[in-house]
Amino acid sequence: MKLGARAFKTGLATAIALYVAIAFGLKAGVFAAAIAAVSSIQPSIYRSVQTIIEQIQANIIGATLAIILVLSVGNEPFLIGFGIIIVIGICMLFKMKEDTTFIAIIAVIAIMESTQMPFIEQAGIRFSAIFIGIISAFVVNMAFLPPKYETRLFEQINSTTNDILQWIRVTTRHLSDQPALKREIERIQEDIRKLDQTYMLFSEERTYTRKKGYIRARKLVLFRQLIITTKKAFNVLQNLHRMDYEIEHFNSEVNKKIIEEVDKTLHTHEKLVLMYLGRIRKKEQDPLEKISTPDIPNLVDQLMESYDEENDRMTFLPLASNLLEYHNELVHLKKLLVSYQNKE
Repeated sequence: MKLGARAFKTGLATAIALYVAIAFGLKAGVFAAAIAAVSSIQPSIYRSVQTIIEQIQANIIGATLAIILVLSVGNEPFLIGFGIIIVIGICMLFKMKEDTTFIAIIAVIAIMESTQMPFIEQAGIRFSAIFIGIISAFVVNMAFLPPKYETRLFEQINSTTNDILQWIRVTTRHLSDQPALKREIERIQEDIRKLDQTYMLFSEERTYTRKKGYIRARKLVLFRQLIITTKKAFNVLQNLHRMDYEIEHFNSEVNKKIIEEVDKTLHTHEKLVLMYLGRIRKKEQDPLEKISTPDIPNLVDQLMESYDEENDRMTFLPLASNLLEYHNELVHLKKLLVSYQNKE
């Protein structure tokens, strides 16, 4: 198991919150401070800045509601539950996020909990402790181990793409173990979901100069296209998996043509990734011009012409459609990549 920067920051923020709370004599609120610190850690600097005001507002809402309930009707357990329902409703009304709502819930529970301490003093201590936890997490988010989402994103794209292309090669030759491929498809689906999450976090990062902002915007466009192309390759793999039996019983010439053209397409995809990495030497001419150009449109025509009956054509239409979409996205990726490298 590998612990990431967020795990380290969570522990550090919790320790800081505890030390600060104790230093200010808020021993009765150290637990609330720790919980607030843990729930306030964000995956990016941008999100940390974006949510701190909201979290402070949630703390105020939760504390205010808890004080009103205790002073008016008491702090019986069912009233604490009622207070949590009300505070969740208020946070939903203001469209606050789940982690922000959790801060308000912490405030309600911490303040309404019974103690021997005078209530107003207890409320002040625990409100302050939660505030300390929020600020501690914000400081840690800003100062320590800022995440490098660009590097992580490309590593994820590269790894996921390689897995998909390898399985496509094996599947077109009817060598894949179907149960193993099914498990791999489920794993790759999860990897693609993580790709989208990392891309979103990368897109949220901010730059502070116009030049850097322009460069980063171009990278976002390129990475988005890399992800789209990877998804199209995955769609091809899914259809090959579903239709493995039918494809294996194609006319031998058509089957051979499928392997040939798909291999060319995968080779082009790999070369484009290497081109981004700078592993293909730059020349005046297109570095990919010597690669055999895949003729997916012609393959699709042959596939459709090989089957006269409408039902047969409809069976193979999804595969033909996926291959065409994959081909078109690769063409678009190549244009973006050439444009990106020419302006570096």
